[in-house]
Amino acid sequence: MPTQTAAQQRAQAQADYDAFMAGCPSRQLLDRISDKWVTLILAALGSDGPHPVGDCAGEPRAMRYSELSRRLAGVSQKMLTQTLRSLERDGLLTRTVAPTVPATVTYELTDLGLSLHHVIRGIKTWAEAHMDEVHAHREQYDRRAG
Repeated sequence: MPTQTAAQQRAQAQADYDAFMAGCPSRQLLDRISDKWVTLILAALGSDGPHPVGDCAGEPRAMRYSELSRRLAGVSQKMLTQTLRSLERDGLLTRTVAPTVPATVTYELTDLGLSLHHVIRGIKTWAEAHMDEVHAHREQYDRRAG
């Protein structure tokens, strides 16, 4: 068997990723990014609108923890913290601590996170646009099944 460089090994591993296979590590990533809190955090951080912390509209939005918490109605402090840590670990967002009193902590999408945000935003928009149809289908199904 010929020796492969590290780059060749990474390329081969990437080519071998197949989420339909039970042991594929991309299944863990799919599990992570399909979580509702991940979806909503990515949507919030990539949203347009006023940028109280950051440069200008159209760029990834930096948000403070408290702002994210208010934006994501129903998320517990524990869940928000765990989800932010997992997204930081995966390289989808960065956490920046400013040396102020008290410390100011902001979260912002990385380029990798922004690329996923574009996909997630489409799914979120689709869900919002088609919720009435889904409700109607659920009611029809429940009437037939009940």
